[in-house]
This record gives sequence, structure tokens and C-alpha cells, in this order.
Amino acid sequence: MHYQRYKDNKPERSRGASIGIGAAIAHRLAQEGANLILFSRTESKLKYLSEEIQSKIDTNTIKIFTTAVDVASHVQVTKAVSNVVKQNGPIDVLINNTGLALRAPATFPDLKIEDVVAMTETNVNGYLFATYAVLNEGGMRERGQRTILNVTSTTAMEAPPFPSESIYYGSKRFQEGFTDALRTELAGTNIKVLALRPGVVATHFHKQRVDFDKDAYDSFMEGFETLLAEDVAEAAAWMLVRKNESW
Repeated sequence: MHYQRYKDNKPERSRGASIGIGAAIAHRLAQEGANLILFSRTESKLKYLSEEIQSKIDTNTIKIFTTAVDVASHVQVTKAVSNVVKQNGPIDVLINNTGLALRAPATFPDLKIEDVVAMTETNVNGYLFATYAVLNEGGMRERGQRTILNVTSTTAMEAPPFPSESIYYGSKRFQEGFTDALRTELAGTNIKVLALRPGVVATHFHKQRVDFDKDAYDSFMEGFETLLAEDVAEAAAWMLVRKNESW
């Protein structure tokens, strides 16, 4: 198999990369020879992930760059993208993976407004700001023949029949609509816009959404045959590497 687009010092950028699905995708694409630019809010987690990947991969074949960024800040995202492009060149692939759900099983009117804002800024603004910055400051729109992969959710297909999903479901529906509209707008540019829709994945994400209450977590997961983060990473690698060879 030929992975030239990943091995010629052309970086891939992943947001929400420090734990869970993001970390698994970073590990998997490193195996394919991708140079990685990893963005997340927590610098210590990014450092740990980078060291973990380097311990398993020959660091002479790939490069890993990490930057702590608040994805809810357009200024921070734009500055971070501009800086990494100056240091490493244009970005080939953007993976939007940031996600946040809080206070389950609280219904919408029972949420704190701060939680509503936090989820919306992360799940909606975060995707918009990163995509906008990579298309412009990242040089993707000028070069074409690049890929944007938005990690959405099967949740976006139909509202779950239990409480606490109004903001998360709504934001995932937004991500799907944004992905579809952006794909149409970029038609003819050779920029692929893809959506990856995982089901329920056993990660830190679902523990956090119930405030790390084990009983609540077990209750939420009851009846699900959960995916692993590595399953989602394998799907992402297929979409970005193998499937691309047939297009």
C-alpha cells in the first residue's frame, strides 16, 4: 500500500486528541507513518500521549507536535494553526474529534447554563473554529486534495429515548448538517469532507457525562455492546488511508 500523502512530511492535525477516541486515532495513524499535530486543552495529557506514541513508533519516521488549545476560543485556535503551519508546513488532514456531554441524566431545564455553554462551545464552535482556521490559515483551501474528517455520532441520526441528550444530540445534528453543507460548498476543490459516526464507545467521555458516578455509568451502559476507541480508530484509518486509494 502507498501512503505517500502521509509520509512526505505533510502533517495531520487532530483536535480532541489527548484521550479516548482521539488518542486511539493518533496511535493508529502514527502506525501508518502520519506526522501528527495534536491539539487539546490539557498539555500534560498531550505530553503523555506523545511520549506513549514515541515509545511504540520509530520516531525517525514520523514527527509529533502538540499544542494546548482552548477549542472554544477562535483566537487561540487560529493562532495555534498559524504557528504550526509556519513550523511544519500546510496541513493535509483535519480530524475534528472534540466532544463534551455533561450532567446526565439531567434534562435540559435542569442543566446549569454554564454547562449548556460549555457543551455548545466545544461541540459546535470548536468544530467551526478549527475547520475555518485550517481551511484559511492552514492553507488547505489553496492546496486542495486534502481531507476533513468530522467525528460525529450515531446519536445524530435519531434522538435517544432517554433524558440528558438535548444539547449533545442537538450539537451532533449540527455537526452532521455542517459536514453535509461544507462538502457541497467545497465540491470541485478536491477537499474531501467526511463524517465518522461511532456508536457508544467505552471511554472517559461517558464516565464524565455522569460525573464519574459508577452506578450511573453502569446503568447508562446497560444493554449496549460498546465499541472500543481502537475500533473507531481503525475505521478512521480506513477512511483516511485505504479508502482514499480507491477514489
